[in-house]
Amino acid sequence: MVTEFSTRVVGAPERLALWEEATTRSHMRHHVHSNNAEDFRAKMRGLDLGDVQVAALAYPHMTIARTRTLIRQSDPEVYVLCVSLACEGHISLGGRDRAVHPGDLVVTDSSLPFQVDLRADPDRWSQVTVRCPRKLLPLPEEQVRKQLAVPISGVSGMGAVFTRWLANLVTRGDELTPADVPVLASATLDLLGSVVAGVLGSEKALSPEARRTALRARVMAFVEEHLVDPAMTPQMIADAHYISLRHLQQLFAGEGVSPAAWIRQRRLERCRRDLADPDLRGRPVQVIAARWGIGSPAHFSRLFRAAYGISPRDYREAESKACADRQLPCAD
Repeated sequence: MVTEFSTRVVGAPERLALWEEATTRSHMRHHVHSNNAEDFRAKMRGLDLGDVQVAALAYPHMTIARTRTLIRQSDPEVYVLCVSLACEGHISLGGRDRAVHPGDLVVTDSSLPFQVDLRADPDRWSQVTVRCPRKLLPLPEEQVRKQLAVPISGVSGMGAVFTRWLANLVTRGDELTPADVPVLASATLDLLGSVVAGVLGSEKALSPEARRTALRARVMAFVEEHLVDPAMTPQMIADAHYISLRHLQQLFAGEGVSPAAWIRQRRLERCRRDLADPDLRGRPVQVIAARWGIGSPAHFSRLFRAAYGISPRDYREAESKACADRQLPCAD
């Protein structure tokens, strides 16, 4: 499901041509030019979700042009959403010429000519893309066309939720199995539809399931952002999203847990990661627990042992020993 690609597998003069060939296969046919054509250092990490394709890309400078000739030769009839992580430049499509900045989300259509010029750092992920058939996005095409090439904020609202969702998909792709594909593909489409519908004010055009998926994603993002707050409760979450506590419980029923149990799981997972972090080895266990909203050391110890079958201190020691034995960097 996960593929890795780098232009460094060939000599410097051949790298740009290899990149154009690889991105044509992964996205759509286009021409690629670059100010770094003499040594185009780039890489791509792709995640195959069937009809939905997600990819992280890193490159220096790149101009992508999809012409009418290329469209006549081959049109997969797809949308491609690009999330700018560390790239900037501009996009031209259908008479629109817009600047693109880090944090922007931009949608293009394979059936329309466009040109994108972007500058980035090849040693960092420049952008994440999502490629999906137009017919599968839960929004009418005439609605989506209004938003083509118009940047959407990826640092607030549903844009930020969707950006985090994609980042998790790419970074944790190795943990996924084929059985996860249908659910993840459907959720990705629903969230993308919700992002576009939100900026157009056309949420009513979404299916009930797409709206439910988007609300659940917003709630989970809210939980992640407020884990440090020991006062966070299911009622607080429901109030923040203008829904009833019963509605919130129904949302989490699909995850097989209650809202309170989900909050507890996420806090324990953050604590577990901190306990495994060598840079935090000098930080007391109770301080780590309090950092993630669990104030009672005894309560934390009981919760941690119930979740992982080991005490927090023993887990930290085991992780420290395992890292020393491997003589490798420990968990981030």
